[in-house]
Amino acid sequence: MPHTDAASPATRALARAKVAHTLHSYDHDPENRHFGQEGAAKLGFDPDLMFKTLVVTLEGGGVRHPLAVAVVPVSHQLDLKAFAAAMGAKKAAMADPSLAERTSGYVVGGISPLGMRKALPTCIDSSALDHPTMLVSGGRRGLSVELAPADLVRVTGARTAAIAD
Repeated sequence: MPHTDAASPATRALARAKVAHTLHSYDHDPENRHFGQEGAAKLGFDPDLMFKTLVVTLEGGGVRHPLAVAVVPVSHQLDLKAFAAAMGAKKAAMADPSLAERTSGYVVGGISPLGMRKALPTCIDSSALDHPTMLVSGGRRGLSVELAPADLVRVTGARTAAIAD
């Protein structure tokens, strides 16, 4: 169970789903805007295991929801074309940060795919399945959650596809 001082919508979602997870925290440097890379370095994890959560806008192709979530390793960039194809859209673009914050309920650099204010269609880069565990934001800058990729897929209802370049 997460400690009460680390409780966030993300950790509460994992507790409700009874998902085994480990919390990792570090002191975030407010000057650092490379949140995922900072977390990997400060926690001592391979950047291929540390995943960033990105809110993306989708257009065309009969998309039901204009926003979606991409989860990709911090060591890579999101391939917007591949993400659009995986989500059945014609185009994808990064969402405006203020829209991402309002929709997710988290601040940029602490956006978690878990416990979002509004559940969004989610796609996790398939490279996550190559590892026994992965790390995603725990819902705050400086807080990461380590869990099995299959558990993240299940709890978020995500699909997986090759969406990182």
